[in-house]
Amino acid sequence: MDIPAMRANFAKAAAAGDEAPLWFYSHLFLSHPETRQLFPVSMAHQRDRLFAALGEVVARVDDLDSLVPILQQLGRDHRKFGTVAAHYPAVGASLLATLEHFDDEWNAALAQDWTAAYQLVADVMIAAADEADDEPPWWNAEIIEHERRAIDIAVLTLRPETPLAYLPGQSVSLETDLRPRLWRYYSPANAPREDGRMEIHVQAQDGGPVSSALVRQAGIGDVLRLGPPLGHLALDTGSDRDLLLVAGGTGLAPVKALVDQVARYGPERRVDLFVGARTEERLYDRADLERLDKEHPWLTVTLAVSDDKYSPLEQGDVGDVVQRHGPWRSRDVYVAGTGPMVDDTVARLVGSGLPPDRIRTEVFAPSRPSPDVDGEVTE
Repeated sequence: MDIPAMRANFAKAAAAGDEAPLWFYSHLFLSHPETRQLFPVSMAHQRDRLFAALGEVVARVDDLDSLVPILQQLGRDHRKFGTVAAHYPAVGASLLATLEHFDDEWNAALAQDWTAAYQLVADVMIAAADEADDEPPWWNAEIIEHERRAIDIAVLTLRPETPLAYLPGQSVSLETDLRPRLWRYYSPANAPREDGRMEIHVQAQDGGPVSSALVRQAGIGDVLRLGPPLGHLALDTGSDRDLLLVAGGTGLAPVKALVDQVARYGPERRVDLFVGARTEERLYDRADLERLDKEHPWLTVTLAVSDDKYSPLEQGDVGDVVQRHGPWRSRDVYVAGTGPMVDDTVARLVGSGLPPDRIRTEVFAPSRPSPDVDGEVTE
């Protein structure tokens, strides 16, 4: 495949902005009306996701070792939408028609390369879905606790009807009848428990239909649907190094799950957890973090505020506070939060001599739609 030519072709479609996904979905729904039922009634929060996903695939198409595991995860995950093997050719045909429509230099060679690339993607996803056929496409889970911690933040406790296996630090997709067919990813804030309960942290985002519904409308007794877990912020089981955990906002959830994993399953190690917010009021999980700090002698929790000069807590951006408490060159590091917070923290740690290969990160938006590639997107 001529990968540079494919990337240049894709860039032309992406440059068209909203027109390209609108053209794609129009072509798909007109040529294969049966696919319309797989998507939300309103496409306002759906249109741009296709090309964001395709951009990731194009970026990785020459690195199959990286791409194939992602596609396998997505193949298993997409079963929850009702996707079957027969849908893949329809999507592929509309994709090629869209790429041709927005490129005056489209030719037979491009068509052949894109056909081959898409067939590879489809084959990997279909095979992974077939291998997962003995697992449910989703799990029903009842909300058994719903606690508002701030005007825009709620902590939900869910109880799945049947066990859902996941690794601490991973995310699970979630759908509510309040917003049907809109799946969003949230990280459980605890390691798996025998009773299956999981704690979910949700921040309502302006214009976010699912996050707003979960914070302001959902209640005890509501039943949600959970999809298969995804994500990569899991502990390195081959390492027994002490840990440095850094979180901002609801990025706290996955790193809190890692603390719970150490507490429940070990191995025993030193853990330093830094949690940042703009003001003390935004430290929505402070009471439980202080409880954990008191219960576990191996854990030290440091709270930081960046825009609250009268607070007695540590002052500054959380990455700056982490650096002041260093050095951390002997640690395994896990960072979750907004993009700027993650980038700043990682840059400071690497600059102080920490090997980059011992840092794992997740860009954590207030509410994330079901990811077509790797979850690093916003609602």
